[in-house]
Amino acid sequence: MSNFKVSVQETSNNTIVKFEVNQFITKHQSFEFSNIDEAKTSPLAQQLFYLPFVKKVYISGNFVAVERYDIVEWNDVQDEVAQQIEAYLNDGGVVITEEATPKKQTPVTVYAEATPNPAVMKFVANKKIATAMFEFTSIDDAKLSPLATELFHFPFVKSVFIEENYVSVTKYDRAEWQDITVELREFIRNFIADGKEIVLPEAVEQMEKSAPQLDKKFEGLDDTSKEIVNILEEYVKPAVASDGGNIQFIGYDADVKNVSVLLQGACSGCPSSTFTLKNGIENMLKQMLPGKVETVEAVNG
Repeated sequence: MSNFKVSVQETSNNTIVKFEVNQFITKHQSFEFSNIDEAKTSPLAQQLFYLPFVKKVYISGNFVAVERYDIVEWNDVQDEVAQQIEAYLNDGGVVITEEATPKKQTPVTVYAEATPNPAVMKFVANKKIATAMFEFTSIDDAKLSPLATELFHFPFVKSVFIEENYVSVTKYDRAEWQDITVELREFIRNFIADGKEIVLPEAVEQMEKSAPQLDKKFEGLDDTSKEIVNILEEYVKPAVASDGGNIQFIGYDADVKNVSVLLQGACSGCPSSTFTLKNGIENMLKQMLPGKVETVEAVNG
């Protein structure tokens, strides 16, 4: 248990006395309280305000400074106050509650990253901005997302895809990335830094009702479909996510051995998506599920 010692130090102001402690009592922060109500985050200061002559309390580093009213002289009461503070600290009394301690905030940064799709730019944040994936293809679809709604006010924004820590924006051909990237990046960064809602709280529930997320109904799938979903989740999704996109399993036709998927974000409309499907995903499924898969097709490809 810490052994606190408190000594009395005079100041240049004869109404203020500094009670110096032999160790730090705050985390290098300063606090000032003018009355007991202001001191609700400092049990120590509140206790001092019960003394009728205490006008203000300052707490910083390794000391407590107290300003008095003129009804007493410090020589008459300072030793008693020092003993009271020392006893309070040695009894384990709280100096400043946690909610009064400012939390260290990491500045929000957003950087732009090109994707294989020349119409899509990925804007990556240094913090988590969403708990699920959301794709919006119009301002009407974006009612679930204040950020996406604002982005659609830019005339060159065609669609918005939001993932855990990034936003993929698809542009119309009339705009060039070199002309709009900085503007979009700063807008997204400021939106996040201001603490605005990226998606509404009910967004996940509503998106599940409207989007084809059949892989969440895993238990209802046949065995081959389950194997396909597992392969997509483990091997394919991380790769396409790094490019600002996503792939969703839609269905499996055992008769023709065809897998249907939905491409989202940067994958949707990407010129290289056909190559990725045929030479990447299709070949992988053929090798890992021999005799079960012949073709992979995108329902929106």
